[in-house]
Amino acid sequence: MTDAETRHRGPRAYTAFIGIGLLAGLLSGLFGVGGGTVIVPLLVLFLHFNQRLGAGTSLAAIVPTATVGVISYALNDSVAWIPALILAAGAVVGAQIGTRLLPRISQTVLRWFFVGFLVVVIVSLFLVIPSRDAEFELHLLTGIALVVVGVGTGILAGLIGVGGGIVVVPILMLAFGTSDLVAKGTSLLMMIPTAISGTIGNLRNRNVDLRAAAIVGVSACTTTALGAWLATLIDPLVGNMLFAAYLVFIAVQMAIKAIKGHRKGD
Repeated sequence: MTDAETRHRGPRAYTAFIGIGLLAGLLSGLFGVGGGTVIVPLLVLFLHFNQRLGAGTSLAAIVPTATVGVISYALNDSVAWIPALILAAGAVVGAQIGTRLLPRISQTVLRWFFVGFLVVVIVSLFLVIPSRDAEFELHLLTGIALVVVGVGTGILAGLIGVGGGIVVVPILMLAFGTSDLVAKGTSLLMMIPTAISGTIGNLRNRNVDLRAAAIVGVSACTTTALGAWLATLIDPLVGNMLFAAYLVFIAVQMAIKAIKGHRKGD
């Protein structure tokens, strides 16, 4: 056990892991996101994980969390199975591209670009309200578009560590006309193979605290189904507004990182 792992043990740490998991699971089920945007900053802030270890631990915790979320949405017939697998395949490839491009591209520029993307999405969420009766129609053109979205999401994840539901859910709703519930269920399914692939790589590089990931992941599983159930009860417009508020939080986080990166000359 390393010194860092030793600091992450004990009643205080375990209590924090459980609390982080409960919050991440609720948001994962409610919005169709992995929860990494909550898990990573809280691990860094409260338990002094370094960024890389926090991201690796979060990715491992997402696997059981997303699995429970998919089951919850599938019970309401709100998962587009084949599109999710197409997205996942593209994301796995894109993540490899993103990690190779990482040393060559300014992180500050990328973060500002992503903030701009989120602003457009936030505005669109108030203009386009998804129908719960909308069905995902898969044909050649939408299949190609899904591959492009998957690769783009993977590249973004590889470059700045953000992707998954934050990108896929709004694109499925706004560009593909998918219902909000199907977008969330499909996003969660896409994350599973992507998270497994990333976790295997992180394990090789010792960037995962497996005990912390297990506690966070199991805790998250207890509230993911609750979040998914709440999503079915909330009106689509209200759901969009809540998701927009969540994206504002992410955009502010990313803008702060971009400002700090600019000061450091990144």
